[in-house]
Amino acid sequence: MGLFDSLKQEAQRNFIARSDEAKNDILYAWPERNIRMLTQLTVGADEVALFVKDGTVQGKLGPGKHQLDANSIPFLSRFLESFTGGNLFVAELYFVSTREFPSVKFGGPIGDVRDPETGLGIGTMVYGDFSVRVMDPERLVVGLVGLRRTSNEEFLAWFKSQVLKVVRDRVAELLVKKKWALLDVTSGAYTEEIEQEVLAGVKPHIDGYGLTVVRLGNFTIGIKPEDEATLKRLTKDQAYSKMAGGFQQYAAGQAMLGAAEGMAKGGDGGGGMLQGAGLGVGMGMAQMLQQAQGAPRPAATSPAGPPCPKCGTPGTGKFCSSCGAPLAVALACSKCGGQLAPGAKFCGNCGQATSA
Repeated sequence: MGLFDSLKQEAQRNFIARSDEAKNDILYAWPERNIRMLTQLTVGADEVALFVKDGTVQGKLGPGKHQLDANSIPFLSRFLESFTGGNLFVAELYFVSTREFPSVKFGGPIGDVRDPETGLGIGTMVYGDFSVRVMDPERLVVGLVGLRRTSNEEFLAWFKSQVLKVVRDRVAELLVKKKWALLDVTSGAYTEEIEQEVLAGVKPHIDGYGLTVVRLGNFTIGIKPEDEATLKRLTKDQAYSKMAGGFQQYAAGQAMLGAAEGMAKGGDGGGGMLQGAGLGVGMGMAQMLQQAQGAPRPAATSPAGPPCPKCGTPGTGKFCSSCGAPLAVALACSKCGGQLAPGAKFCGNCGQATSA
């Protein structure tokens, strides 16, 4: 290291401020714990500087430029080390931004969620962004120091995991309690309701750290394309089976439609009049199946007997239903069993002589 670099580094030790690379960080930890007396500290307009010792905040400084002197800033005396002759503070220094940070992106798997419509367990995921704001910098620093998450990256990773956990729990709970179809959820039909549930659900998890989620944005719940295709197919099948009166009737109708289409394709090369006729027959069969559930069955009828010898009305019993005359009992041929006409001397089927 050259003389110029040494002088530059020495000068920088007399000035403390958030680095340019960390301007957009919610939390920034000053990399050194040893701070010289009379060092100039610069705190931005939208942040606060916190001095921490043994996991507790001993003091804080607001926006502006401050000369670190124990005589003018009394709490700094808690950090003075006697072995340095009172010229050195030993402290952890954190800069915490208090403005709202929008468009913090998050996302990840929710896990398998059972679809109320089909009963299938479908892997779901969520992604979007949120805006966050630090309401109490002291509680944030103390909480994160206790969790050993003192960098901005560690803080955001922890915070996003809290949001994702709440999303996972809330979506699963809503699907069970409200019986929302998963395809409706992924279509965005319930996005507003889910967002409100997530905002309310995440609050107890982050209140203790002095944080608040101001709003959610671009909030989307999705599933794999192949799972979406499966759900759509099963949902369609269930809807059609209800229309047909049951799954067996729907399956039979589908089989008939398939058979009719196969016949049409095999009859004239897949086109022409036969194809249309085959498809029409299949559709007609499917409609007949749908109507069969409620259609009344025809009443059973008994075969008509010989006509009444008096008025000619077809007989169905021992007496005529029109005039009341006794009906002749039908005789059968002893050879072939065929019915004999009244007064016949020979069988009209085989020529056998009758006993009349």
